[in-house]
Amino acid sequence: MLEFTNVSKSFWTGKQRKVILDRASFRVELGNSLGILAPNGTGKTTVINMMAGLEKPDEGTIRRLCRISFPLGFMGGVIARHSGKENARYIARLYGLDPDYVEAFSRWLCDIAEYYDMPVGTYSQGMKSRFNLSLLLAIEFDIYLIDEGMPATTDVHFNQRAGSILRERLHNSTVVIVSHQSATLEQFCRSAAVLRDGQLHMFDTLEEAKELYDYQTQG
Repeated sequence: MLEFTNVSKSFWTGKQRKVILDRASFRVELGNSLGILAPNGTGKTTVINMMAGLEKPDEGTIRRLCRISFPLGFMGGVIARHSGKENARYIARLYGLDPDYVEAFSRWLCDIAEYYDMPVGTYSQGMKSRFNLSLLLAIEFDIYLIDEGMPATTDVHFNQRAGSILRERLHNSTVVIVSHQSATLEQFCRSAAVLRDGQLHMFDTLEEAKELYDYQTQG
């Protein structure tokens, strides 16, 4: 379970205070994936990062009672001067997993040959994306966090392999996905919420959330 209780978060933009959440309370139960609809600039990534523990709330409490992924596409845990091998083994130890397994799985999936033993800072952007997704898929989480849709690279073969594994994981796990497009949520989420002006409006169905979202964005 993931639970927010009276959580507030805001930033000073230099001209005004930008409110991301204002005393928001909600719960994500395992087995009930949640989609959050929010226009660009409302703080979607900040909310996802708070769920992952990468950012702290200004006020309130966030309880994580299960294994929650880092956001898909997040590279913050990877150290550029270390090799893919060193990073994979470090991440494995952080999560209490077998370093040999995580390294072997990641090396097999990202398939970047000798670059795997070179510093991540020397990778192309495509290699970094493949390496990051291989680490995420090497670890089985209870809740997966997705910011604005599924990651993809320019390598079609890799996308097919990684996509197949990811779909299998998501089928057996809970997903929290934030997006400004309702179509992105349809294949994953039954319940949904709308984030607007610091308020998170929860609905039992995606259709109900879409009605409010479309009304607000058109108004």
